[in-house]
Amino acid sequence: MVKLIDEFRRGWQGISEPSRLFSISFAASCLAFATAARWCLSLIRPDVSFTPYFPAVFLATAFGGYRIGIATAILGGVLGVAVNFTDSPVDFARWVLLVIYLVVCGFTIWVVEHYRSIASHQREISRRLIQEEEYRKLLVDELQHRAKNKLSTIHAVLHQILHDQPQIWATIDHRLRALSATDDLIARIDGRGCDIKDLLLSELGPYGHVRFTLNGSPLFLPAKLAVSLALMLHELATNAAKYGAFSSAHGLLQVTWTVSDDRLNITWDETEGPSVGAIGAPGFGTKLLKSALRPFDGKTEITFLKTGVHCTMQCRIPRS
Repeated sequence: MVKLIDEFRRGWQGISEPSRLFSISFAASCLAFATAARWCLSLIRPDVSFTPYFPAVFLATAFGGYRIGIATAILGGVLGVAVNFTDSPVDFARWVLLVIYLVVCGFTIWVVEHYRSIASHQREISRRLIQEEEYRKLLVDELQHRAKNKLSTIHAVLHQILHDQPQIWATIDHRLRALSATDDLIARIDGRGCDIKDLLLSELGPYGHVRFTLNGSPLFLPAKLAVSLALMLHELATNAAKYGAFSSAHGLLQVTWTVSDDRLNITWDETEGPSVGAIGAPGFGTKLLKSALRPFDGKTEITFLKTGVHCTMQCRIPRS
């Protein structure tokens, strides 16, 4: 019984063609119910000869296909003429109704079969899209794995070359680690990007959640913009840990972001940190902060206040 129900469901949904015996049995059942309904209607309207067979033709075609539908329409017409539940003879009017019945049935069969073909085509497209999506995900996972291995190889090679130059290695090491952490964060959501709050938490979390405050609405960042911001935020966090708010026991950081049209505005505000002394020549970090947002029609402004570093970042959010 369960197998029959499953075959009926798959046939009705068009997932697979039902067996010929099952289709014929279903059409015969539809004709039997239609004839029984016609008998009930004849008690009220004796001139109803073909109307109950329209649903039978529709259901038989939708389930078994146009061949079963044509056979059901013909048999319904024969029953409408041959089986008479009243004493009235088969007159010219009934033959005219038979012609109308067959024309309407033909149109019904064509419409149902056309819909079945469209539905079948759509299911085939959906199946192919699912397969392509699975293949694409497999390729993306493989590329991410290779990129991670390549970054690890670069990290190991540079460490081996610069092992006797710890100061240079220290400036490179943390940036490579920041880039790797951002790539991992983006990869976890299928390479599309990440939320700005998740990005900030991944960069600032190690310094303790009581040391910083994040203010802003949820905002999804595309992958390229997320990578650029991650490097900038890591640079700011590293400087805060060495010289700014995070180097002081009472230092605090507040990061605020807003969006106006397609423009993103981020404010990095350190307070209660040590006083900022003389500013040296711009290094790699400062150059990175100044140039990282240029591809996004953006700019960065850094102000060294007595209370700490104040940095504003503005850029355009790409649509994709």
